Amino acid sequence: MIVYKTKEEIEIMRESAQILGRAHGEVAKMIAPGIKTIDLDKRAEEFIRDNGGIPSFKGYNGTFPGSLCISVNEQVVHGFPSEYRLQEGDIISVDCGVYYKGFHSDSAYTYAVGEVSEEVKKLLKITKDSLYKGIEKAVLGNRIGDISHAIQSFVEEHSFSVIRELVGHGLGRSLHESPEVPNFGRRGQGPKLKEGMVIAIEPMVNLGKKSVLQEPDGWTIRTSDRKPSAHFEHTVAINNGTCDVLTTFKYIEENYKL
Repeated sequence: MIVYKTKEEIEIMRESAQILGRAHGEVAKMIAPGIKTIDLDKRAEEFIRDNGGIPSFKGYNGTFPGSLCISVNEQVVHGFPSEYRLQEGDIISVDCGVYYKGFHSDSAYTYAVGEVSEEVKKLLKITKDSLYKGIEKAVLGNRIGDISHAIQSFVEEHSFSVIRELVGHGLGRSLHESPEVPNFGRRGQGPKLKEGMVIAIEPMVNLGKKSVLQEPDGWTIRTSDRKPSAHFEHTVAINNGTCDVLTTFKYIEENYKL
């Protein structure tokens, strides 16, 4: 069942999303060779709590250990913060959620650590651009499939592959709500976009094959061919008939340029 939000609830989610965006900005300042990923997690949790929020991911399903999902190179999503030190040439997806005044927000960004190959730079750019292709279709009267098709067609035009097993989602009082928002699909299919819907649009795109595997930790998803994967995500509301992007990359991009 899709839970539609009031204008007042969407404004609370925007406040949550602003805390989240600023927390991402704190992490962006630290991205460099030699930094431990656990230190990124500690800074994000500290910032979120200092600003009245709670990390949405920490303890999720009773087992997730971090405030951030940190996924490096061939890891797609749901990687654990750890003692691993970032290396020149890595890419790192940082996914974070904030629970504030009863509502969640969710956003992700993938960084290059120092210099990376031209094909990996292209992977990051196309994945980020595909997010905005999806957002363009997230308007009143369209359907979820219009978002999905826009992302898939753009990604595949550039010879990358879209993961099937992992999708975007609704969110609000729960971190994951209906509807699912796949990154592949047909135009005109799926639930109709209506006023008060809030969804997380999150392309997950592989340099190689679309297939993925789950690691023995029960959480981390990686590419089956061990080629790099990128992930970008915004929380958006269907608000006044338009797509209202609640989360922001502003604070990231004040400190980091793709």
